[in-house]
Amino acid sequence: MGDSSKDDFLQLIKRFGAFLTVKISNIFHTLDSRSVGAIAGLAVAIVFTWRVWRSPSGPQRRIPKRQGATPSSSGVSTHSSANVETSGVISSSEDSNAQNVIDEFFQPVKPTLAQVVRQRLSEGRKVTCRLLGVILEETSPEELQKKVLLALENAGVFTSGGLVKDKVLFCSTEIGRTSFVRQLEPDWHIDTNPEITFQLARFIKYQLHVSPTKPERTAINVFNSTTLEQFFGNV
Repeated sequence: MGDSSKDDFLQLIKRFGAFLTVKISNIFHTLDSRSVGAIAGLAVAIVFTWRVWRSPSGPQRRIPKRQGATPSSSGVSTHSSANVETSGVISSSEDSNAQNVIDEFFQPVKPTLAQVVRQRLSEGRKVTCRLLGVILEETSPEELQKKVLLALENAGVFTSGGLVKDKVLFCSTEIGRTSFVRQLEPDWHIDTNPEITFQLARFIKYQLHVSPTKPERTAINVFNSTTLEQFFGNV
């Protein structure tokens, strides 16, 4: 029983070491205030797991001695076997509880939408995106502009965001959109036109080309996806 517990503990340490290596690598790759909180939570989990493994065995029920004649050798053997069996049941129950705690700790946590977006965009903070064909479908230029302004107004960017409604610009040409993107200098640009993404590849760090078909030529810093949802993992 002791050798088996030691082997299980060694296997646990190996699993935890591999898990810890991956977590620390991901955390220090994009270290921020939330990452510090994740490190603190991980430390608490380590201490909790260690205390579970070091917790003493619970109180064992003692079998009362029989009154009367001195027990025979067979009676002593039966009594001893019962004690060993009871101890084995308690130890097995504790091992099972500890394993359940550890299995629950190692279960993957589903990231939030914000975490997925930051990870996929490599922590990029400024993003430009062509709305037509990526997020919106155009019925008429006037209706499209009304939808964009209404969405910005509902999001509160004209009040708390500091954006001036009269300074929202729209462009209807490919050349105008290219000029806009270059002046804004984003970390990412999302577009449906392969020629624009190819031309901007020299100036923009990362780009996403959204189209059902892959372009014939593309730069190494341009990613391809059929939809925006697919790029972010359908979250």
